[in-house]
Amino acid sequence: MYRLVITACALLAVAAPVSAQTPWRTGSPESQGASAERLVAMDAAVRAGTFQKITSVLIARHGRLVHETYFDEGGAEARRNTRSATKTVTAMLVGAAIAEGDIATVDAPVMPFIASYGPFDNPDPRKAAITVEDLLTMSSLLECDDDNQFSRGNEERMYLIEDWVKFAFDLPIRGFPAWIPKPVDQPHGRAFSYCTAGSTTLGAVVQSATGESLDAFARRVLFAPLGIEGEEWQISPMGLPQGGGGLGLRSRDLLTLGQLLLNRGQWEGRQVIPEDYAVAMTTPQASVDPQRGDYGYLIWLPTYTVNGQPHAAWAMAGTGGNKVVIVPDLDAVVVVTTENYNVRNPHGLADTLIAEHALASINTR
Repeated sequence: MYRLVITACALLAVAAPVSAQTPWRTGSPESQGASAERLVAMDAAVRAGTFQKITSVLIARHGRLVHETYFDEGGAEARRNTRSATKTVTAMLVGAAIAEGDIATVDAPVMPFIASYGPFDNPDPRKAAITVEDLLTMSSLLECDDDNQFSRGNEERMYLIEDWVKFAFDLPIRGFPAWIPKPVDQPHGRAFSYCTAGSTTLGAVVQSATGESLDAFARRVLFAPLGIEGEEWQISPMGLPQGGGGLGLRSRDLLTLGQLLLNRGQWEGRQVIPEDYAVAMTTPQASVDPQRGDYGYLIWLPTYTVNGQPHAAWAMAGTGGNKVVIVPDLDAVVVVTTENYNVRNPHGLADTLIAEHALASINTR
């Protein structure tokens, strides 16, 4: 059984409860240049199982919530584990730590912040040169690749041991055989390699730099100003909140985080993260591959084809096809949460839903 709530889209809908903790202004789809008819058709396709286990779809246009549908029993107040979308939150916390002067710049070396986790195996002076920005862009020289089951730094190996930060910096320096271009020969001078252990370590860096637990710092500088409450962190065996994944948030909370980036770090007139940092987050910093495009600061930078036209986007993404997609030229944010953890091509399913239904409902004229 599913629970259906459509905000400002009145066909057979039950009005979603407006939470004081998620202060979204709402509007009808038509008032913000979207098609209610196409959004109803989208929900029908989801209910028919076309996109497997979708749990919610939310759309904001011009800063107003125009569509909100839940397809599970949890509804609006459920805290959904959106997996690696957490990484983008960690990047935001780095920006907040820089704003407070706890981290000097993104060029700050990581090692002084995590020295207490050492000594580390495979000592190498190049480890001491790894910067905060290297971890933000998934381009440190640590041999860490979640997409390669043989990598020593593969995420699943990390979960087998107790100290996740030591796991990361115990790794050797990666090699570049002849068929893999060295960083200097790659776009942006970086060699991208998806590494959850690096994002986990970045959470420890923020915690060390600020002198606050990562969850307490996040509550003070990010979640409280945004009206986000009841967040659910995953905690490592050593007690470190996991900056690399697993943070439980409401779908509206995710929409708020997307709108924060669209607003260049501002929410309700308050600059929550520095504007220049928010811009840097969503600027190409590393190249992933021809299919997936570029990468910013722990955020993907894909292009969606909508009604035959390309639209550059920014995307928080997690396993199963969980997505927060921000499309600046459409002034739109789309949230899709799913439980498609064991189905084929879950990101493709979510992207099709986003491009061919959610974004296609928006009038671009």
